[in-house]
Amino acid sequence: MDYLVTFFHSQFFVKLPFPKCDFSDQTVIVTGGNTGLGLEAARHIARLGASKIILACRTISKGEKAAADITMSEHLTNECVEVWQLDLTDYASVKAFVKRVDSLDRLDAFIQNAGILTTKYQVAEGEKSTMTVNVTSPVLLGLSVLPKLRKSAEEYGGRGRLSFVGSDLQYVAKFKEADTTGSLYDALNNKETADMNDRYISQRNCQGTAKTDS
Repeated sequence: MDYLVTFFHSQFFVKLPFPKCDFSDQTVIVTGGNTGLGLEAARHIARLGASKIILACRTISKGEKAAADITMSEHLTNECVEVWQLDLTDYASVKAFVKRVDSLDRLDAFIQNAGILTTKYQVAEGEKSTMTVNVTSPVLLGLSVLPKLRKSAEEYGGRGRLSFVGSDLQYVAKFKEADTTGSLYDALNNKETADMNDRYISQRNCQGTAKTDS
């Protein structure tokens, strides 16, 4: 009940401050930037003057549609918003993406927004797909881009930002796996005991919401 009260209060009675940070000359990557929070985050960053915004998407056509929408709404040139392919169910795709990130002149912020919600148990890279997409691949990405963020911060006198986007649903997760006496990782991947209606919110709880200045 406390969560429901907090949720409705936040939705109808709280107004978040409009961001005013200056992103001039900066390069920002947003995973899952073609829809929802990722799309609007990218749009805000465009308004704040970023010189390059990269939408990391599994489906290029959807990313290109989002890029065109941002470009039009914010009156940008086509070069300001790029679309890069990234499939978080595939570690080879993650590694190829990181290699491409390393080729950038600079990277100032990396916003990990992409995630999946499914009630179907599927396997990706030897583990439950929701675990791969919502936890393992984002952690792999975060650790892999940290050197680029740190190097850019040193070279350009700014600060690198690495953010993981979670969900308020974590507060209503049953998260029964937390009581396991063995490996939490194994418990979350156990098909026999999987409560798929609780998996997304449990794993957003595992990932949490974090912001790290490099």
